[in-house]
Order: sequence, then structure tokens, then C-alpha cells
Amino acid sequence: MSNITPSQTVGPYFKYGLTPGNDYAWNDAFSNDLVTPDVSGDRIRIVGQVFDGEGKVIPDSMLEIWQADAQGRFADPQDTRAAPNAVFKGFGRCGTDAKGGFEFRTIKPGPVPGPGGKPQAPHILLAVFARGMTQQAITRIYFEDEAANAADPILALVPADRRATLFAKREKGDAAIYRFDVHLQGDSETVFFDL
Repeated sequence: MSNITPSQTVGPYFKYGLTPGNDYAWNDAFSNDLVTPDVSGDRIRIVGQVFDGEGKVIPDSMLEIWQADAQGRFADPQDTRAAPNAVFKGFGRCGTDAKGGFEFRTIKPGPVPGPGGKPQAPHILLAVFARGMTQQAITRIYFEDEAANAADPILALVPADRRATLFAKREKGDAAIYRFDVHLQGDSETVFFDL
């Protein structure tokens, strides 16, 4: 009779092989700067920190984002609507720093079709990889100042008292910076989705 072997976690090995930062002698395949010369739309920065269940920062997690462009089109062959920006791919990756901090430079996405063709509010898909986790955690970043949030069919599935964990808040005095902190567990746990 053989024993069951434990599953392997997803880290921490990100800094070395997967995250940008010019720490190693090769070009990074992906970056936290998604802005390209031909992209149109409002340029924004999303900043935040990643916290564990005890409220401590996680200095070696990795985050990936995927989003539509400002017209709500994805850089994917399955999106058959009008041709997307030629260079903007809508995918970015970064690791957290010693204070658990991260930053993405991108554009504010447009609304995209949702279930049954109903429009979804502008949002960004976020995947969080961290030590001790057997798979990534998936969530969404919505923008607190979007009127379309009220009719978003996915947000409607989230209990009202938990929706605030999905909103990036605009920094005071700067319309281009949104703050979005990720709490993997605990009282302030971010809403994560099963895919």
C-alpha cells in the first residue's frame, strides 16, 4: 500500500523565474507596465499590498492581470469584435516587494459582454500566486467610481457586505492611481472566485 503524497504549493519561486524587475540577466517575458505606444484610453496605476490571514505582508507573491482595452476588446482571437489595439495585450505580471507592495501601469478597461450578452462593468481579472497555496486565487478589480457597477451581473452574485473587497479606490488628489489591497484570509478577506 502506498501513502498519498502531499500536493505541491505554487511558491515561493516567482522572483527568480517569473517576475519582472531586471534582477537577472535575461529580458522579462512579461511586465507590470501594460501601456503600449498605440494604446488609447485613460492611463492608470493600480497599487496595493498582499496580506496573509494574520495581516502580515507577503513579500514574495506574484500577481497576474488580464484585461480588455478601453473599448472593451480583448487581445485574443476569440474576441471577434472590431480589431483591438495592435500592441496592447492586456496581460501583465509582477512580484511583490519587501513590503508586500505591487504596481501595475495600464489603462482603464472598457465594459465587456457578460452572461447572456449583458454588459459587465469595467474590471480587471487578477490572479494571486503565493507560498503555501496549491493553486492561484482569482479575483476581479472593479473601480469604485464606475456607475456601471450597480448593474454588473457578476458583482450582483457577491453578497452586498463583501463587494467592497473588489473595489479599487481612487487615491485622493490623483485620478490616475487606484489602490487595491489583497487579503488572502481573515476578516478583510478579498472575494475570490471559483473558475
